[in-house]
Amino acid sequence: MSNGKLYLIPCTLGETATDHVLPAGNKEIIFNLRIFFIEEIRSARRFLKKIGYPTPFEEVQFIELNEHSKLPFEARYELLEPLRKGVSAGILSEAGCPGVADPGSDLVSTAHECGLGVVPLVGPSSILLALMASGMNGQSFVFHGYLPKDQGDRRRKLQEIERDSLKKNQTQIFIETPYRNQHLVDDLLSCCNDETRVCIASNLTTADEHVFTKTVSAWKEQKPKVGKVPTVYLMHRP
Repeated sequence: MSNGKLYLIPCTLGETATDHVLPAGNKEIIFNLRIFFIEEIRSARRFLKKIGYPTPFEEVQFIELNEHSKLPFEARYELLEPLRKGVSAGILSEAGCPGVADPGSDLVSTAHECGLGVVPLVGPSSILLALMASGMNGQSFVFHGYLPKDQGDRRRKLQEIERDSLKKNQTQIFIETPYRNQHLVDDLLSCCNDETRVCIASNLTTADEHVFTKTVSAWKEQKPKVGKVPTVYLMHRP
């Protein structure tokens, strides 16, 4: 008997029609799964309903794995027991692609250690979409995830990655919790060089998507009001 596979299932990044951003072939795979590793059960069920998942949820196993889980290897190994018996399962992200700025990566790592097949499905990644649209260096870039919460630490981090960008000709990518967006923008404009280019990419793939790249100097002339929306930031110091 062959092992099952672990499918990595992307979700929409916002209120977007699924057929605009997800291949039809994803549904065929998802509809055949009865085990899902998820971050939050309500949003997982909402996504499955949106794509027309036909199986009653009473017959589906939802296993929550989020930033609070922190399971040891033995527990993750046990969760993958159905795959070793030939049953496939899926990791369902809250938004975008599993395993990228996402707690699902620990389970993916365990699957590799167990010799199980891991299959990434095609879907939107806000990080790559923002990089594509930024006009910045797409040959060399680094993703930092969330910057420090403390303002002093955050400003020091911004200056550090700005220096790296100049030294390595490298695009720096980072994100922020939506309610702290404006604080991050304020820090960017106050502590970065006027010649540094900054891209602000918000609500990607949705009807009110907007992506703009300007120098810090230009942003200061028309200070952006980002709002409490999902946003990716990119920086490049020429």
